[in-house]
Amino acid sequence: MKFCSLYSGSTGNSLFVQGNETKILVDAGVSAKKITEALASLDTDISEINAIIVTHEHIDHIRSIGTLANKYNIPVYANLGTWNGIENESKVTKIQNKNYFTTGEEFEIGDLKIKSFSTSHDAMDSCGFSIENDGKKISIATDLGEMTNEVLKNLKQSKFILLESNYEPEVLRYCSYPYPLKTRIAGNRGHLSNGEAGKTISKLTDYGLENVMLGHLSKESNFPELAYKSVLNEMMQNGIKENDIELNVASRENPSKIVNI
Repeated sequence: MKFCSLYSGSTGNSLFVQGNETKILVDAGVSAKKITEALASLDTDISEINAIIVTHEHIDHIRSIGTLANKYNIPVYANLGTWNGIENESKVTKIQNKNYFTTGEEFEIGDLKIKSFSTSHDAMDSCGFSIENDGKKISIATDLGEMTNEVLKNLKQSKFILLESNYEPEVLRYCSYPYPLKTRIAGNRGHLSNGEAGKTISKLTDYGLENVMLGHLSKESNFPELAYKSVLNEMMQNGIKENDIELNVASRENPSKIVNI
């Protein structure tokens, strides 16, 4: 498999996953133009995308799914709660090619086997994904107010994970966000902190994890160097050495390097 974070952050998210025969997007939370340009930089045309799978209905994950789906006849997969949320979002073009999955069940798109799992977030039915191809597994887990046992179980045996590392608690405390937003972010239906990301990675090192990309960083209460350092410090406190795991940070504005799994 191949993975690339096209864009990842509080302002918009879209991820690219490629199997032997299948290419999909996970979310489309930036403009259609930015996504098609990012794919072109990977020598992939938007017409080659076989499907878009959706984690939840917040605008930074669905901004252009209607435009992409309708213009290029791309099937979109989401659970019922997410579809209900999407249909109430006036900024999103109505989608013609709708497909449903039930959270917790497996479904297939081409040669990719996909399993969704529930995440704790203030959305209708937010989820993450584990994706398998040729016996290899990667997982995507963002928009997590807390790391639950269910999420942790689904992340095990992943070779690669795109994991949320949204905020640094002390930076969040003093940033310009209004107090209700700070409370939401730090709550158990908000986002995952750098420290919690580090703890999660530490727990997964005995289960085949080789490569992690930190994603969905807040624009106001985090920055890449801080996320990397905080996560690494937490890992080291848990006995994990720096070279035990390949650790990178996804960019808000540009595609990441391609990760080969």
